Amino acid sequence: MKTRKLLGLAVAALLSLNAMASPEMTYTPQATTFKVTTLGTARGVTLRLYDQGLGGKATKTLKMTSRPIARTQGGELEWSVTVKGDLKGKFYTFSVQEGKKSLGETPGIWATAVGVNGQRAAVLDLADTNPAGWDTDRRPAIDAKDLVLYELHHRDFSIDPSSGLQHKGKYLALTEPRAIAHLQALGVNAVHILPSFDYASVDETRLDVPQYNWGYDPVNYNVPEGGYSTDPYKPDVRIREFKQMVQALHRAGIKVILDVVYNHTFNIDGSNFQRTMPDYFFRRNADGTYSNGSGCGNETASERELMRQFMIESVKYWVDEYHIDGFRFDLMGVHDIATMNAIRQALPDDVFIYGEGWSAGGCALPNDQLGMKANIGRMAGIAAFSDDIRDALRGPWDGDDKAAFLGRVTGNEESIKFGIAGGVQHPQVDISKVNYSQHHWATQPTQLISYVSCHDDMCLVDRLRASIPGITEDELIRLDLLAQTAVFTSQGVPFMLSGEEMLRTKLGVHNSYNSPDSINHLDWGNLERYPQVMAYYSKLIALRKHHPAFHLGDADLVRRHLEFLPGGDCLVAFRLKNHAGGDRWGDIVVALNANKQPRTITVPDGRWTVVCRNIAIDENGLGTVDGGQVTVPAQSAVIIVK
Repeated sequence: MKTRKLLGLAVAALLSLNAMASPEMTYTPQATTFKVTTLGTARGVTLRLYDQGLGGKATKTLKMTSRPIARTQGGELEWSVTVKGDLKGKFYTFSVQEGKKSLGETPGIWATAVGVNGQRAAVLDLADTNPAGWDTDRRPAIDAKDLVLYELHHRDFSIDPSSGLQHKGKYLALTEPRAIAHLQALGVNAVHILPSFDYASVDETRLDVPQYNWGYDPVNYNVPEGGYSTDPYKPDVRIREFKQMVQALHRAGIKVILDVVYNHTFNIDGSNFQRTMPDYFFRRNADGTYSNGSGCGNETASERELMRQFMIESVKYWVDEYHIDGFRFDLMGVHDIATMNAIRQALPDDVFIYGEGWSAGGCALPNDQLGMKANIGRMAGIAAFSDDIRDALRGPWDGDDKAAFLGRVTGNEESIKFGIAGGVQHPQVDISKVNYSQHHWATQPTQLISYVSCHDDMCLVDRLRASIPGITEDELIRLDLLAQTAVFTSQGVPFMLSGEEMLRTKLGVHNSYNSPDSINHLDWGNLERYPQVMAYYSKLIALRKHHPAFHLGDADLVRRHLEFLPGGDCLVAFRLKNHAGGDRWGDIVVALNANKQPRTITVPDGRWTVVCRNIAIDENGLGTVDGGQVTVPAQSAVIIVK
């Protein structure tokens, strides 16, 4: 907490500049006021009102009046106009004129309700979108160290007939009893939903035709995506149904994490940023070309005051209006450290923040100023994905057919130990042997996201098949469960891809961002075909939740209670000792053996109770063993306790 207080002093000046700005539309039944901020070079702004969200001519065209403001050195202009009468249900756009050129119609950068395909903003009273009981909805009280993250895509999760869900591919699927019951049976307590703001690549006027995209192509950052609603033409429907989803998950004790993509826009010329303040929100290289650290043709300039302000206001809006519990920042390594710290400081402590600690290419800012994994120590209260433990388990990101620990490739043991320790400094982890990191970048274990698969790259089943030729079904299941045992017994925050508990496959597709449902869907029938997989996942998660030794949440406690035992090639073992974290078990030993043959480990003398062996978990015991030499079966884990 001392670090957080010091950080608060460091960013106080930034936050004083970033107080909540007026929205671009303020509605009352008597009149509606519209505002938009432009560069000081703008020659005029036109407001157009429409009866429909798409098509038809403007019913009213109004010139807006300006006043100078000095929020940045550029000397921006604020344009406004008030229209009398009740405009609820109407739609609007702004058109900014630079010189003799109109930049094109835009709903503005701060639209909070839009029509179909997000081309026009909508006038509505957000209070009308609240489901019954919304005023009593509260974020579940779950500490960061106790989180179990479950990443899903709305369409993947519910589209297949085997799901038995009525609202296929919709927000409302996550309100249905079957969906809630599955998440509760699995034991996850935080659902990370892939981008769910309004994005470009799905045509909302053609939802009768199967369309698919992950959604990393933002258009309107502060409006739910219409393709996941039951009626994208009605602006209130997508908002209400999103809130119903959040409310249902909260009632089940499950947090909602929103995947946010502030690092780039769908395109430049058509973006709401560019049509409002051309070139202000995007970074350029020294030669004038657009920087492309996102790999998508542009990168936003988070270090600029109005972009920083936009990001802060946007996440606060999602927390306040939609009761969001946390944010996963796509390509966090594109954003500057000062902005990420300002966002952390602006949000309640119980809002969890994590992101990808890398970029997809070189940025116009130097790496030491960016939210890279290596700089997490300078971002208190923010976590990053650990590709160290991920690739040490499954194989390197740049080769689907390359194996690692699970495929009996030696030399990955230290990287797995790094992940088990939560990325904090530990005297038994030799950082020089860790695959990517050059230092222990996490100051607390809650700053490391431990995982083996996510939506990117192959899912775990496909990666095992691609990297281990001739793998049998029995081996695949054993290694799948071994990998997740490493993840869920580590001190970092565990994260899993939806459907892994169903032995999910994407038929070997590496990048399924726009693949059809036949590739991306979850086959719920696998729950019956492979009941031992779901049983192991749920019992493994329960084991973690029931025993604080597995989630100590403090670097000093990790160093005090986590001891690595002698292992070997493709064999990692550790002990959580002396009632770690107040655990009722005095000693816990976990051994991970990826070899095709049994291996032995040396443990302290005494009688031990086996709680995990041969892909079975039972906290009440599967038998006992005496200390000394303990056998770990092939391609599986053993957990013994005193």
